[in-house]
Amino acid sequence: MKTPEEIVVRMFKDDAYSKALNMHVISLDAGNCVLGMKVLEHMVNGFNIAHGGITYALADSAMAFASNAHGVQCVSIETTISHIKKVKVGDGLIASCKELSRNRKVGIYEVNVTNQSNEIVAHFKGTVLVSDQEW
Repeated sequence: MKTPEEIVVRMFKDDAYSKALNMHVISLDAGNCVLGMKVLEHMVNGFNIAHGGITYALADSAMAFASNAHGVQCVSIETTISHIKKVKVGDGLIASCKELSRNRKVGIYEVNVTNQSNEIVAHFKGTVLVSDQEW
């Protein structure tokens, strides 16, 4: 079976969106993942704050890497996000994903996205479908 690092390297290789947002892995183990990225000028909306999809994408990728790091392929089947604080150009974001529960069929995850001041800017919850397909 592949290690969590080998799995995420393989996933990241074909993950054009995470790469386009310049995400990087800070820490990883089966069920947990911490990702980072910086908010750039082309990521803002008409209010001159980061588009909600930026924090969503970061949290979603953290959950994908955490859930797949167990060694079998998983895909999200339900997610929600609460945007708590404005995110601005130049902010450094950290998504910290932890596994809340997991069985042979589903896993439940929670992700807090924080800024460079360690303030929570978004809270994400998600459920993944656990397949039988090994990495």
